[in-house]
Amino acid sequence: MPIRPVWIVDDDRSIRWVFEKALQREGICHRMFESANDALAALADDSPQVVVSDIRMPGQTGISLLEHIKTHLPHIPVIIMTAYSDLESAVSAFRGGAFEYLPKPFDVDTAVELIRKALDESLKGGGESEPEETAPEILGQAPAMQEVFRAIGRLSQSQATVLITGESGSGKELVARALHRHSPRSSRPFIAINTAAIPRDLLESELFGHERGAFTGAQTARQGRFEQAEGGTLFLDEIGDMPAELQTRLLRVLSDGHFYRVGGMQPIRSNVRVIAATHQDLDQRVREGLFREDLYHRLNVIRLRLPSLRERSQDIPLLLRHFLQKSARELGVEPKRLADAALRYLTGQAFPGNVRQLENLCHWLTVMAPGQTVEIADLPPDFRDLPPPPASGDWTLALDREVDAALSRGERGIIDGLAQEFERILILRALQHTGGRRIEAAQLLGLGRNTLTRKIQEMGLDTPGDDDEPG
Repeated sequence: MPIRPVWIVDDDRSIRWVFEKALQREGICHRMFESANDALAALADDSPQVVVSDIRMPGQTGISLLEHIKTHLPHIPVIIMTAYSDLESAVSAFRGGAFEYLPKPFDVDTAVELIRKALDESLKGGGESEPEETAPEILGQAPAMQEVFRAIGRLSQSQATVLITGESGSGKELVARALHRHSPRSSRPFIAINTAAIPRDLLESELFGHERGAFTGAQTARQGRFEQAEGGTLFLDEIGDMPAELQTRLLRVLSDGHFYRVGGMQPIRSNVRVIAATHQDLDQRVREGLFREDLYHRLNVIRLRLPSLRERSQDIPLLLRHFLQKSARELGVEPKRLADAALRYLTGQAFPGNVRQLENLCHWLTVMAPGQTVEIADLPPDFRDLPPPPASGDWTLALDREVDAALSRGERGIIDGLAQEFERILILRALQHTGGRRIEAAQLLGLGRNTLTRKIQEMGLDTPGDDDEPG
């Protein structure tokens, strides 16, 4: 189903121009307004999917627009833009129901990513608790992902705190949602918060709420994420970036089961399952004194490592098809398909941004590729300029993937098994190259003839065609 447009409201023509070009590039439909008055008037016969508004404009302010939307269209996310010098207004907007605020000057890519998050929230139908039937599925046939699925199954009846580790973009929030969806708490809220995305001076109130008058701009009391997630699951993404003083408060909640709102005097009991995630090495951050060791042990009850896309490259074709279909549904167009050459080419790429980068690529292709069949030449320039995948494969990368897969499966003694396989392949290829002449093969391998003969016998490779002087 096509989404409604994103509304940009700003009296600065240059800001509107920047957003227009960025949203056009991303294939996101949009409307531009130079005042809050114009946007309010347009609400009479139209409605947006997301609103991005400046605070200070001639006529009514962005705060007035925010208040009107939250009163009449509460499920529409509103992103408030503000200059750094206008932090007090930003705090007030944040507490008044704004989805997020965007400080000026801003990075265009950051702004677009924020709009995409708001679009995701809006398309869920409002609120941050995701209905079970709309929860995204996790896709993967690679052994490393099958191990993740098994872990989710084993944890389905557990209330234990889980720490999810993995590279950025590998899908940690999807795993957290799956853990919630298959838990006894599935009927209660799932609340997600990226602790690195919220300024540290706002994060405490965001987590624990505040009482009226707790700080400038706190005109009403507000629940924090812990209260919103009561009885359900709270997902704390990028936990490694949490400021030290909030680490202490979080530890107290996990230890004692209660907390205080900012400015509050009464303890509030908390019945919340915490799932945390990080792309950082928490062990190293503990050694460097950047993360509390006692909090680390509280969070690290069950650790679930999510593999990078490099470790599950066999899933790339499956994911490409899925995301091309998803983008087509969102934009109301026919899904594109990848030519065989393009599919092979992309399957051989590393995707340092993992699944998120692959999903972004599919959205770009849905919007920008000229035909229904995508060829290599239709890929974005940053993908076309990548070195081609090696013709015979990078054996060290393949070995790296095999080791990771074996570790994910919990195998033991893997060095012996891999070393034997390594020797077997070397010997077989050398014998094939020399036509079965063992003396020559031993010389190529740097082995003695007797050593090679013994290894051939131990590996069961001794066949009639392996004579020293064939024919």
